[in-house]
Amino acid sequence: MAESFKEAQRTYTGLLAAAEKRLLIRMARRIPAAINSDHLTGLGFVPMLMAGVSYALSGRFIGALWWAVVWLALNWFGDSLDGTLARVRGHQRPRYGFYVDHVFDSFGALFVLGGLALSGRMTPMIAAVVLIAYFLLSIEIFLATYCVGKFQMSYWGAGPTELRILLAAGTLVLFVKPMVTIAGRSLPLFDAGGIVAAIVLTITAIVATIRHVRELYLAEPLMSRAGGQGLDHLTDNVLCVAE
Repeated sequence: MAESFKEAQRTYTGLLAAAEKRLLIRMARRIPAAINSDHLTGLGFVPMLMAGVSYALSGRFIGALWWAVVWLALNWFGDSLDGTLARVRGHQRPRYGFYVDHVFDSFGALFVLGGLALSGRMTPMIAAVVLIAYFLLSIEIFLATYCVGKFQMSYWGAGPTELRILLAAGTLVLFVKPMVTIAGRSLPLFDAGGIVAAIVLTITAIVATIRHVRELYLAEPLMSRAGGQGLDHLTDNVLCVAE
């Protein structure tokens, strides 16, 4: 079964993609042999939990926001480098790596948004909406990876790295401007950012769904009635047996 598995084509067109790829390859070649991709995957996962804890604590201790930024940087290091290290060393495990990476990413999003909600820096309802929108786009991406054979890692010039930088920058802005005014109404900075994020993620999921539905429809057109009579007859027989 392993021999018949075909890895999906990876598409990453983030603004920093080319420079990041070169940097990661150079870093991977300098990683000690005792460290493998599983260690880096763990290093990518634990910091997301700690980032959520730091955000949650920041409601009482604003200095915890510095730790949140540090944990986001460590998450980038582990999460971005694990796959590169496996490819550089020729130790790819495409199914295992894909599954573990993205299950951990899903939990990571839960940790971060949960921490923001607990801190009071983002309204729990908005945090929940952002999480739902994130999962909606993730589900679309994972289904397209299986059905279309393309793993889309970025949209609109933004991928995981760009989003981490944006989140870290917003975290630093909290020190000087935790509230913003929109249309005469004051609201938390991360509420405003969360609303924008939820809208963009949802629109992206809808656009990607429409594109992939069309692509799959054209790849698997309906059979003509004449050509499909045999299949219809077979289906009727199967239904009769089932009844």
